[in-house]
Amino acid sequence: MGCLEFLKDFFLGFWDYETAKVMVVKDKKLGVIYRAVQLLVITYFIWYVFIIQQAYQETETRPESSVYTEMRGVAMLGDVVQDTTEYVRPSEGGDVISTILRREVTHNQTQGTCAEHYSVANANCTKDSDCTQGEIDFDGHGQRTGRCIPYYNYTFKTCEIKTWCPIEEHAVVREPALEQAINFTVFIKNAIHFPKFKVLRGNIKPNKPKKLLRCHYHPKTNPYCPVFSLGFIAAQAREKFSELCRTGGIIGVFINWKCNFDVDPSKCIPTYSFRRLDMRKNLPSSGYYYRFAKYYHKDGVEYRTLIKAYGIRLDVIVHGHAGRFSLIPTIINTVTAMTSVGICSIICDWIMLTFIDKNEVFSDMKFDDVSKQPSQPVTTDLTLTSYGSTHSDLSDGVPL
Repeated sequence: MGCLEFLKDFFLGFWDYETAKVMVVKDKKLGVIYRAVQLLVITYFIWYVFIIQQAYQETETRPESSVYTEMRGVAMLGDVVQDTTEYVRPSEGGDVISTILRREVTHNQTQGTCAEHYSVANANCTKDSDCTQGEIDFDGHGQRTGRCIPYYNYTFKTCEIKTWCPIEEHAVVREPALEQAINFTVFIKNAIHFPKFKVLRGNIKPNKPKKLLRCHYHPKTNPYCPVFSLGFIAAQAREKFSELCRTGGIIGVFINWKCNFDVDPSKCIPTYSFRRLDMRKNLPSSGYYYRFAKYYHKDGVEYRTLIKAYGIRLDVIVHGHAGRFSLIPTIINTVTAMTSVGICSIICDWIMLTFIDKNEVFSDMKFDDVSKQPSQPVTTDLTLTSYGSTHSDLSDGVPL
């Protein structure tokens, strides 16, 4: 029966109508809390929502962008001149560009047979039966011939393989780092288009191309000179250039466009930030390097020079955000701000009923059940009574 009574009361109560009742509580502490909460809500919407977040604007966060890069600089490595053709990859420029800072070179490799490196799994042997003919180890250097031979000039033996000989680990020559590369410069040209607002912006001034040959970027004195030295980039990314020469690294160049088109679009100037992207704390996968080869023929035999290059790779990443005044977001956020002021009454009601209303005087005055009040005589004249009022003033006669 209890469950049925509960469901009956719930069903009948579902159709009840609730309306707010105005009650004036003349309590100084509660009044101060109410106005303080109101001030916080209004300050939040005016200062943060409308001024900082500019919620009165329609925005665009997916602009169209193009990037062109160019590396400049010449250095000496011993007696050899190193220019951009030698150390820049790729040569045509783009949103990714790298420069070689250190090389490990294996000269005069030819197709033939030689001993596998001893660090490869199952490469060490004592007799031919230890080496399976035709087997290829994907962590190794080539195809095994089935013979067990001495490892070059050492006494121990490894399996013979068919590959480019001599193998890299045995004949590699480690060249010194190109320390003069710290002064190499990178020119980064960026154009960005905001289709919604039909605005196209660039990070250089088209009428001053010659100035780019002798300037360097500075956020205040040269904001339209996107020329950066590798030393400056490493310092901004909080990296040691000498360490980058040793292991290589990947650095992100972030171009940030934050534009307010309520003012002149020419005042929209990008900012630049730099951060290392590879996991330098994880040593097996840290750094940046790649291999390539230079091929040539001698006496009818094809040779190659294998180069393992360590360097800095720059990934140019463009972010864009633009806004302009629009009536619709302004109305929506204004209504949201006005509605949020109602939170102040809810907070103060909770404080009043929980901490101040010790004798439940406020509770009796705030909540009325009209269905339980005595019915009024039906007359044709206006009857004034002392109960059922929707406005109460508790300034006098209420014991706290």
